[in-house]
Amino acid sequence: MAQMKAFFGRGNSGGSGEEHHWLSVSDLMTGLMMVFLLISIALMRYALIERDRIKEVAVAYQENQIAIYENLVDEFERDLESWDANINKDTLAFTFQSPEVLFDRGSADLRPRFQEILDDFFPRYLDILLDFSSSIDEVRIEGHTSSIWNTEATEPTAYFNNMALSQSRTRSVLEYLYTEEAIEKYRDWIKEHVAAVGFSSSRLVLDEAGHEDSDKSRRVTFRVITNAETQIRQILDGES
Repeated sequence: MAQMKAFFGRGNSGGSGEEHHWLSVSDLMTGLMMVFLLISIALMRYALIERDRIKEVAVAYQENQIAIYENLVDEFERDLESWDANINKDTLAFTFQSPEVLFDRGSADLRPRFQEILDDFFPRYLDILLDFSSSIDEVRIEGHTSSIWNTEATEPTAYFNNMALSQSRTRSVLEYLYTEEAIEKYRDWIKEHVAAVGFSSSRLVLDEAGHEDSDKSRRVTFRVITNAETQIRQILDGES
């Protein structure tokens, strides 16, 4: 009984012990609330800092995107029509879209006219990109085909035959460019940053009615992939 009185106070008759006990609990709760408040403020401050860092990356990404696009247009706008090419502002995709110029049907061998275009295009293209090399993760040479193979081929057969063809074509483009004397000084950078990818018929070009445009679907694209996503991932992972 004496221990219980010592813990709970002297009871109603004394008053001061019980009052002292409840004041202590109140002080404890106030202290805990202050601790939680400070933790919440610290977490909010950290979240705001991370948000601002991600915003900085996003702004820099947009500025780089615009700058790369504008430099490409300034350099190549006089050539686009004769090459039947275009530059996409949103994806930085430089697309050659005349299948009769690029390859013979079903072949991965570059046609002479396409070789001439690449000889002119690629050194100038690299000169521009190297000015932005710190923000570029990859340059992807993408091969695209129509969905057509032959009348007897099933859809899966046509898809995978076109996959092999598109991969062979982008490999042929990269191999041709890599062995050119004009880009010899860039070979280490090319080896590290340029990839050849075949997409088969997975990214078809459609006409206004939503039907496949088989000619426009046969194309080769040089696409710039910036490292903004990598920078954001590093921020989220807590890296500097």
